[in-house]
Amino acid sequence: MSLDPEQVKSRIQTALGPVKLKPLKDSLLLEEPGDLLKVAGFLRESPDYRLDYLSSITAVDYLKYLESVYHFYSVEKKLGPLVLRVRVTKSKPAIPSLTALYLSAELQERENYDLFGIVYENHPDLKRLFLWENFDGHPLRKDYLQEDSETLEMADVEWLEKHGVAVPPEAKAAARRLYEDGKRALAPKVREGNA
Repeated sequence: MSLDPEQVKSRIQTALGPVKLKPLKDSLLLEEPGDLLKVAGFLRESPDYRLDYLSSITAVDYLKYLESVYHFYSVEKKLGPLVLRVRVTKSKPAIPSLTALYLSAELQERENYDLFGIVYENHPDLKRLFLWENFDGHPLRKDYLQEDSETLEMADVEWLEKHGVAVPPEAKAAARRLYEDGKRALAPKVREGNA
């Protein structure tokens, strides 16, 4: 059975006081990220909801802000989904971790951290999930500058040579020029109409 966001908002505010929630389509937008643990704890423990299953945490880049989107269900009561959204600025993308309440949050928060740069505070092991630790940037952000796959950088040359791959002298020279100029090998942006 689906949940009515307006009704859930009213129950949360009755139980927890002045929590800033805003119905948004078929979801609830939590306006203060710091309230997430309190709201999620209420939804999990409330006899009316018992939302004991967090099926997914996704992220979205809306250019001006990032959003973490949660889908909650109750296995016991066969309720859901309840979609809860939390917005943060790109300059301070911090949201409390839900790993203390839902084990399913552990890898999903790491994925969003890796690909979008959302920092889930108090996560027990917040590190990249798919990309290596020194990877520069978060590739699913709309402002991410993609590397030119045809041009090597010095780190690429060093790695290839360390692993026994001969790098052509002209590729090595181009990588050295980029390094000396303090630049990266970035792919040109595709403009509308040029795709």
